Amino acid sequence: MPQSGAAAAPPGTGIAVLTPEGSGKPYSPLCVHVGTGRLRASQAATEVILNVPETRVSPLENGLQVASEDSGLSTCTVGLWIDAGSRYENEKNNGTAHFLEHMAFKGTKKRSQLDLELEIENMGAHLNAYTSREQTVYYAKAFSKDLPRAVEILADIIQNSTLGEAEIERERGVILREMQEVETNLQEVVFDYLHATAYQDTALGRTILGPTENIKSINRNDLVEYITTHYKGPRMVLAAAGGVSHDELLDLAKCHFGNLPSAPEGGLPPLLPCSFTGSEMRIRDDKMPLAHLAIAVEAAGWSHPDTIPLMVANTLIGNWDRSLGGGVNLSSKLAQVACHGNLCHSFQSFNTCYTDTGLWGLYMVCEPSTIQDMVHFVQREWIRLCTSVTENEVARAKNLLKTNMLLQLDGSTPICEDIGRQMLCYKRRIPIPELEARIEAIDAQTIREVCTKYICDKHPAVAAVGPVEQLPEYNKICKGMCLLRE
Repeated sequence: MPQSGAAAAPPGTGIAVLTPEGSGKPYSPLCVHVGTGRLRASQAATEVILNVPETRVSPLENGLQVASEDSGLSTCTVGLWIDAGSRYENEKNNGTAHFLEHMAFKGTKKRSQLDLELEIENMGAHLNAYTSREQTVYYAKAFSKDLPRAVEILADIIQNSTLGEAEIERERGVILREMQEVETNLQEVVFDYLHATAYQDTALGRTILGPTENIKSINRNDLVEYITTHYKGPRMVLAAAGGVSHDELLDLAKCHFGNLPSAPEGGLPPLLPCSFTGSEMRIRDDKMPLAHLAIAVEAAGWSHPDTIPLMVANTLIGNWDRSLGGGVNLSSKLAQVACHGNLCHSFQSFNTCYTDTGLWGLYMVCEPSTIQDMVHFVQREWIRLCTSVTENEVARAKNLLKTNMLLQLDGSTPICEDIGRQMLCYKRRIPIPELEARIEAIDAQTIREVCTKYICDKHPAVAAVGPVEQLPEYNKICKGMCLLRE
């Protein structure tokens, strides 16, 4: 049965390697980082081999990109990745992208909602969708022999949804209930607050679902206007993985998506900048048993050459919770301290990238009495990355990052998602050996330089929910971002 989801991927997920910011040109290995690793990066890049199986890419005349990887499986995943999420909304229509994603499954001119659900179930297929701050995605997983039907269904729901008034009213109630469910997920709540304080009065500071008053007022005209404005050929990628013939997929794309409008004469609406503000948001509730906190600095966008070093630094900090063993033998220094000192229930490092900015930081769940110590040791570890991280630690983190990267690509659906996301972000699919070469080119000096650039003397964004009385004052947190200088 078709399903719909609102949230983006969990923080810290995804592979971030790109072209030099704003250039639109192939990535130069010399842009990986500054420092002693440049020569190694250049040498490694010359040894990169083509990814096998190959990711083939073909554009349509209207600007839509068709990209696929054929692994010869009996199943496939095919989807439409659209460069349009909540960041493209304003204060009045915030929530429209997510609302529209829900409406895609409620019937088209050709299929009623029941017809669509029965057809998907009879195929043994799965149809799903989600909305993030910068992308909207619709995808189907099916038998390879059913690829033509899957593509036709995707085209139908994207281009021919009826957006009936009765269905809009029903879905309005569904989304309002979904908002109540999200409010019980404290990690999502904290990250929404983190975005709200970090990107104040900008599109990235607003939630994906939108405020309640918007959900109650969004109408058919709002949905149609969003489609008309943003669902253009140049903003879309038809991606597929598994048992997929690229030539067949290209023919299907021409047939079903060839009539999508291309960019208007004046060009597509520009992506407005979202300025980062070092600030905090505290929601104190002493009735809650645990405090949930996030602290982050502004990081680099997808296309910035510092992104890979920040990913390695993110891996160095790592993740931990009380269910894990290891104690002092854990590779993460922060995990060793947290475990030995009983400082928190869990923590999770994250590196969330957007087109031109990002958030690099840590989410933690603490007892009220340990908040102050936990924040102190987090900041101490961040400063250590800037000053004294070792080559052995960096080598271990690079290996772990490469392993996690490969594990994320297990199956046709994550591969399809990787293709779609990279095509929107980078305008190409970067081969795994090239990614590995760029990661391998990073050394401890690079980590120290890049972390100093983004962490030292910066004012972070802080979001905290629960019994947070013991959270240090914001000015004290800012002082913890400073190097001790003679």
